[in-house]
Amino acid sequence: MKRRTWLRGACAHCAAGLGLFAGAAEAQRISAPENWAAPSRFAKPDLATDEGGLWAMMDREETRLRRSPFVMRDAALRQYLQEIACKLSDGHCPDVRVYPVRTPFFNASMAPNGMMQVWSGLLLRVENEAQLAAVIGHELGHYLQRHTLERMRDLKDKAALGMFIGMFGLVGAIGQMALVASMFGFSRDQEREADVIGLNLMRRAGYDTAEASKVWDNLRAEAAAAHGGDPSKQSPMFATHPQSDERSATLARLAEGRSGGFVGATEYASKLQAFQFDLLDDEVKRGQYGETLVLLERLINGAPQRADYRYFRAETRRLRAAAGDVELALEDLRAAIQLGREPAQTHRCLGYILQKQEQRARASAAFAAYLERAPDAPDAGLIRSYITEGEKS
Repeated sequence: MKRRTWLRGACAHCAAGLGLFAGAAEAQRISAPENWAAPSRFAKPDLATDEGGLWAMMDREETRLRRSPFVMRDAALRQYLQEIACKLSDGHCPDVRVYPVRTPFFNASMAPNGMMQVWSGLLLRVENEAQLAAVIGHELGHYLQRHTLERMRDLKDKAALGMFIGMFGLVGAIGQMALVASMFGFSRDQEREADVIGLNLMRRAGYDTAEASKVWDNLRAEAAAAHGGDPSKQSPMFATHPQSDERSATLARLAEGRSGGFVGATEYASKLQAFQFDLLDDEVKRGQYGETLVLLERLINGAPQRADYRYFRAETRRLRAAAGDVELALEDLRAAIQLGREPAQTHRCLGYILQKQEQRARASAAFAAYLERAPDAPDAGLIRSYITEGEKS
């Protein structure tokens, strides 16, 4: 099986483990958000205990994560994420450490020792701070209920335990996300519990809880594009989570009468602006073109004046090359150029399309426009060779 297929089922919680089954009394207690109370801060357990051993292993994974080249080392971005987690953590802020990780999949996870990863594919897909808070709050819900610790205690086989521990490490998580989702994903009851707690934390922090259900709706639309309209048949994300219709409806119902809080679309956009182009470039290179087009459609609808969004949609269609894609890509490229301030890569994309259509003179002109705007581009030598070939023909 190809690695790309394994990765297709990436989800927001597949690197966080399984654990405590919410009994009827507990489920009833947390069904009304105002009745839920966060536990006191967790003391670091004795190393001689099973929990202490797990914490020690997580501490080692965190040391590896800090050294990883995938960690986004922008201090302002990390501080922003840390502040959101602290707003939501209900007294647990000193124990939570958030690491933004550059890898183009929608994922967030939290280990029992307080280490949280937020992946760049998630940052690219949430539309505002409230939606980001919904995901972070959900992960905090798992942490506060100690689901991961309970799952570790359930595992008797050493090989399974080793895989479970390894999934908190970045390399293991990227390489085996779909496998982890199917084997170690939280139970549906635990997901429901974390949803309720996350909404509770959002409400207490002043966020608009109506934004939480939108995250799930957007993910389902992307997964449907990749899985023939029915993501529950192929995607581990939807196989191990509550039914999407149920989950979206439940989140929306729990938010009724509590909307109107902070959304933070402008604030979030300003924090992401410096990284968005590179993250979109990563997204296109991921090769899941159906999902990417759904994402880009949503971005363009929200900001139709953005020429860079048009370029990325054109590039996605050029690479996919399905029926009608070239014509639609050309439309987007023309629109991007007309809007102005288009990325230099817009002209390279146009050059590649014209080159394939054997319009060599026009392709050379487009490639020249690319080099004029990006003379030091890594592929400048290759593009110059295309121009030379076009002049000879």
